[in-house]
Amino acid sequence: MGGAMSVNDDLPWIPQLLELIREAVRKDVPVLGHCLGGQLMSKAFGGSVRANPYKEIGWGEVRVCDNGVARAWLGELQAFETFQWHGETFSIPPGATRVLENAHCANQAFAIGKHFGMQCHVEMTAELIRVWARGGAEEIAAAAASPAVQKPEEMERDMQARLQRLHEVADRIYDKWTENLSRGN
Repeated sequence: MGGAMSVNDDLPWIPQLLELIREAVRKDVPVLGHCLGGQLMSKAFGGSVRANPYKEIGWGEVRVCDNGVARAWLGELQAFETFQWHGETFSIPPGATRVLENAHCANQAFAIGKHFGMQCHVEMTAELIRVWARGGAEEIAAAAASPAVQKPEEMERDMQARLQRLHEVADRIYDKWTENLSRGN
């Protein structure tokens, strides 16, 4: 999931987590990452993480890329509104394919085989949005000049309808990802 730290921070658990991701891949265990998780996956797979040109906080549209990998994960979906909270972004690692993009952050999701890394948050709930907005009030205020940062009241506008549509997309991604999980057979 997400986190306030950077994959590039000198924290003792980051190298261990990168190795855990690589070990999962070696053992053919599907890996799924949201935001910080997607950044960790990119770095573990040989990509990099750097500052994004714009901080993204709140709702924003992402476009589904026009390629076979994106279609395998998202069908005929062209675009959808998702939730964002990040100031950094990942590169598409070697061997992976960009699946989602938008105007403020080119790399919103990638897939490499059965592994799926996202910059955006498809897992959001109303409670998470409210808690993050309260806890991140200073960050929101400091980044208010970004064209991709919303005030908390905008994040909550039509929230239930937005979340319902987002969860339909999340279900599609999670269903595709779980197809590759071992059923213990």
